[in-house]
Amino acid sequence: MDIAGHNRHAWDREVARGNPWTIPFGPEIIAEARRGKWELYLTPVRPVPRDWLPPFDDCDLLCLAGGGGQQGPLLAAAGARVTVLDNSPAQLAQDRLVAERESLALTTIEGEMADLSALADESFDLVINPVSNVFTPDLQPVWRETWRVLRPGGILLVGFDNPIVHAFDWDLVENKGELRVIHPLPWSDAEDLDKEQLQRYRQEQIPFEFSHSLETQIGGQTEAGFIITGLFEDRYPPEEKDAVSLYLPHFIVTKAMKVNK
Repeated sequence: MDIAGHNRHAWDREVARGNPWTIPFGPEIIAEARRGKWELYLTPVRPVPRDWLPPFDDCDLLCLAGGGGQQGPLLAAAGARVTVLDNSPAQLAQDRLVAERESLALTTIEGEMADLSALADESFDLVINPVSNVFTPDLQPVWRETWRVLRPGGILLVGFDNPIVHAFDWDLVENKGELRVIHPLPWSDAEDLDKEQLQRYRQEQIPFEFSHSLETQIGGQTEAGFIITGLFEDRYPPEEKDAVSLYLPHFIVTKAMKVNK
């Protein structure tokens, strides 16, 4: 099964559907960022603490699997030298749209988060990864590749799903606001959906998701050579009416630093 190809087309369609994470930032947000008034969100509600970030006056930054015309252009306007890598051409087009509209220097690369072979060793000071590793089946190459492209002392910021959210029946969550555990973890849409569900995902171009344990999320980063130096949790805002967020944090954000192995 071509998982990467399916998710590429699915996210192109998410752009057409107007998914909130694919809507480019407007001129007002970019103008504020140029004046130093900005906040970085990797999850819906809580911004990344500013003291987690290096100065941007001489910072090479990789926005990993984070296309959509949001984080990349924002941080370019704030002063960083930004590269956005994403597997969705339509998502990358949103970044170029903002960059051209606002005369921002920004590089876009179409590619997979687990394969950064287009990028040189130790070429970035900061890698940010909004919630997107849920769309790749194996995190080990993601951590290995981000460690490789970061300079010593470089920072990796990752937003990801709380693993428990993948145990629930999401038809019930979304349609009735009920939480019922039905999926053993780890979960893979590509392997664990029944034939009828799998056909629906293909026909409707719904992105395949993959749950990852805290061991592979946090332990995987430390195994690759990172030291975890910060962590916080986040939820959807109340207006989203997300039943999971009523009871537990839907998201986790980690800050990690590259150290020599």
